[in-house]
Amino acid sequence: MKIRIAVFAVLTLFVCAGSLFFVFSGEEKHPALAQQYAVGDRLSSGPPSAPAPPAETKYQEIQWEALAPASWNPAAAFEGLSLDEIEDGSPQAIQVMAQFLEKWNEAPANPDMDGKRIKIPGFVAPLDFDEGRKIREFLLVPYFGACIHVPPPPANQVVLVQVAEPVGGIGSMDAVWVYGQIQIERTDTQNGVSGYRMTADRIELYSPPEGQDAQGKP
Repeated sequence: MKIRIAVFAVLTLFVCAGSLFFVFSGEEKHPALAQQYAVGDRLSSGPPSAPAPPAETKYQEIQWEALAPASWNPAAAFEGLSLDEIEDGSPQAIQVMAQFLEKWNEAPANPDMDGKRIKIPGFVAPLDFDEGRKIREFLLVPYFGACIHVPPPPANQVVLVQVAEPVGGIGSMDAVWVYGQIQIERTDTQNGVSGYRMTADRIELYSPPEGQDAQGKP
């Protein structure tokens, strides 16, 4: 695999209309969700200005872009890389990938989000189950396959979710809504580095906003 392909697998970044979209060109799908999600798919949430229903007023519904500070330039991780000039497997290639991953793992959190009570949609990358296979801890990630089929996103796009009581009926790469208080806290896990920790008050299987499909299409 050429180094440029490896970097692309660690996620090629596109900036579109001021939003971050991480896309991986893959076909592998989770068996239970094969008809719904492909690797790289992101979930739709309501527009930032949409008012919350009365029952959800204590939680601010956010999009993943809100977790990254406005001043952060994710493309900076690619600056100065002449990928076509780097030979696959060379010491330089190994060094470039190590430097890239280091920058990805150091992606800064948004200080404005610290301590907020939020509602956010994402996919489950499990970390810990109890004896009954109920989930106790997982990484919430913005696109299907992250941390399992493809490398993790930058740290500011990964949330470590912890629950007071193990939750059943949720498996790997299931799409969920998570409600709770989010805090800035860096954690190294076996599946990637998270820039946030969230104590979940509630976890629900995902359903898209009214009038849209899971990817935000009418």
